[in-house]
Parts: sequence; structure tokens; C-alpha cells
Amino acid sequence: MATLTIRNVPPKVVKSLKTVARQNRRSMEQEVRDLLEAHVAERASVLKQIEASWLKQSKRPSAAEIDAAI
Repeated sequence: MATLTIRNVPPKVVKSLKTVARQNRRSMEQEVRDLLEAHVAERASVLKQIEASWLKQSKRPSAAEIDAAI
């Protein structure tokens, strides 16, 4: 497994992480791992939903149509 080093984390964030970890009876390190894993899983799920929606469309918008809508 990879090791991450995160520098310059604001003290308020560290304090909040410690509090949440304590409430969940986990180490702060485990709490951060779980948060990262959940975030990545949620993002992957949303991307799959978007892809499924695109596959259901009979006509996809062109780049020009997307730019015009924005």
C-alpha cells in the first residue's frame, strides 16, 4: 500500500478529524483513510450514473451545443 504525507493541514481540520475519529472509535489515520475511500467510491458511483445516462440518450450534444448551453 502507498503512504501519503499531507502537510500544512489547518489545526481546525486536524481537531475535527480527531473528534470524528474518537466518536467512531477509530484512529485519526483510519478515519482519514475511510473518508478518502468513501469520497472516491462516491465519485466513481456518480461517474457511472452519468455514463449510464449518456448511453441511454439517442443523440448526444455536440461540443458546440455544450459550449452554447454553458
